[in-house]
Order: sequence, then structure tokens, then C-alpha cells
Amino acid sequence: MNLRTAKSDVLLFITALIWGFAFVAQRVGMDYVGPFTFNGVRFALGALFLLPLIVYRKLGAARPAVPATRKETLLGGLLAGLVLFAGSSLQQAGLVHTTAGNAGFITGLYVVIVPILGIILGQRTDRGTWIGAVLAVAGLYLLSVTSGLVISPGDLLVLVGSLFWAAHVLIIGWCSPKMDSFRLAFFQYVACAGSSLAVAGVIEVIALESIIDGIIPILYGGILSVGVAYTLQVVGQKDAPSSHAAILMSLEAVFAALGGWLLLDEHLTPRQFLGCTLMLLGMLVSQLWRLRFGTRPGQVENQAGEEILTVPDRG
Repeated sequence: MNLRTAKSDVLLFITALIWGFAFVAQRVGMDYVGPFTFNGVRFALGALFLLPLIVYRKLGAARPAVPATRKETLLGGLLAGLVLFAGSSLQQAGLVHTTAGNAGFITGLYVVIVPILGIILGQRTDRGTWIGAVLAVAGLYLLSVTSGLVISPGDLLVLVGSLFWAAHVLIIGWCSPKMDSFRLAFFQYVACAGSSLAVAGVIEVIALESIIDGIIPILYGGILSVGVAYTLQVVGQKDAPSSHAAILMSLEAVFAALGGWLLLDEHLTPRQFLGCTLMLLGMLVSQLWRLRFGTRPGQVENQAGEEILTVPDRG
């Protein structure tokens, strides 16, 4: 392993660590503000964090050449932002009723869901996706479904949210090759923040005092999770082998469970621990199978075998 690869692996490891512990911040944030207020403020902070990077890239010599116009990037960001709003809102609302660890593993199912949704678009998948899906569903059953065949409301909300995370990944995968990634991210964060604050203004009480009281988890969710981790992911994936990236990014769910245990005193039963293990295996099989047999993680092909979509990890 050369030095550049090692540095990229470290950056992706830190990214997964930040995103994993963000589930703890998101859960703690619910003690101070509503879910829509929390998301509105944190995505606004994330957008503000990206502004200097966008200006720097615009003024720099290495400004990327992309075929999309500013209007097209704006529309792409609006579409991605609305889907991001749906996924993050369901996740945030679910965290009121479930643990950070559960939310981390269930959200991670988008890795398996993406290629399955791709079938609807005429894209082909592979055997590893189906093996991963079976393992993930079995793990979800052990993690969330009680003996009475009832899934907890929080876990159900996060599960539905993972469908929107998967749709968001497909949209970003379609837009990102044509558009500047930082501008696209900025516009989608603004759209998500605006939508969240609009809903919060109707159904929640937005109080500056409450936001100040919960400023630590809000700053973590906005600056670190949205701003810093996104940037680290973009930089890290330039030189990291796909196999490294697949494994390292899957650690997000593990760090969510670890953070819940260390900071929130959340505990897994043996049944839930087995469920988490199966879900993690399902995510890894889904990603690594394509590496072993010729398709990179996130790469989706059409029936002719031509690559038509490259899917980034969740940011």
C-alpha cells in the first residue's frame, strides 16, 4: 500500500467515524429541538461550510469542467435536496423512538436497496446483491421485529427513510458526472434546509434558546457530518481502492452502534447483535461481490454491460 492510498484510507475511516457518531448527535439533538428544526439548521450549516470551498474552486486554476449549466445544477440540486429532505426527516423522526445503533444499521440498508431499485430502471444487478439482501433482511428481522411480528415505530420510519436514501444515491449518481459536485451538494443542502425549516415553522416551535441549548449536537450534525465528512469523502475516494472504500464506509453502522453504547448507554441483546452482524455482512457482500467479479461498488450497468451510473456513498 503506497502513502497516498494509506492517507485516503485514513480519510475514509474518519468519514465513517464522523457519520457513525452523527447518529448519536442526531438523537441527542431531539432533547432540545424538533426533528425538522434540527435538520433545517444542520443542513444550513453544511451549506455555509461548503461556500468557501466553492469560491476557492471557482477562483482556482483547477476549476472542474462540467457539461451542465448553472440552471441545470440548480434543478438537480433541488430534486436531490427534496429527496434528501424526505430521507433525513424520516431518519430524524425515527431516532426519537429508536436507538442510534439501530438507526445506523437500518439506514445502511440503502447499499443493498440501490441496485435493487436500479432493476426498475432497466439496470442489471448481480448475485451478490441478492445474497446481501437476504442477509440484510434476516438481520433486520432479528434487530427490529419482536416475537409478535411487530416492528418498532422508530425502526419502521428509519427503514422507509432508507428507501429515500437509496433514491437519493441514484439521483446523485446520475447528476454528479454532469455537474460540479460541490455546487450540487450546496444546492441540495439549501433545498433540504429550506424544506425542513418551512415544515418546522408550521408544526414545531422554533426557539433560538432551544437551538443554543442544543448547539453541540447541531454543530456536529451540520459542520462535521454534513460539511467536513462530505469533503473528506470526496478527497479520500480519489486514491482509495474501491475495496477499501466499500469496507471503510460500511463501518458507519458499526460506529453508530459503538457511539450509542459509549455515549448513550444503549445495549444490544444477543439477538440484536446477531442481527447487526448479518446486516453488516449483507452490506459488505453486496459491495465486495462486484469488486471480485468485475463491477465496482456503486457502478450500475445496463443490460448491454455499459456503465451508465456511478453511485457515491451517502453524505
